[in-house]
Amino acid sequence: MAQHTPTARICRACDGFVAVAITTGTRLPDGSRATLRITCPTCKGTGRNVPTPVVRAGR
Repeated sequence: MAQHTPTARICRACDGFVAVAITTGTRLPDGSRATLRITCPTCKGTGRNVPTPVVRAGR
């Protein structure tokens, strides 16, 4: 019998790659580039989907 793998709740915005390094174009005194580390604003750096809370409207 085949085993089913549970589906991972990976963030749709970053596809699991939660941080990127963006170069600013300037160089540091040692010759390396200055970079900024930016995390995914959707999952806030976790790499997983945050379950949406159920909102009940009406009675």
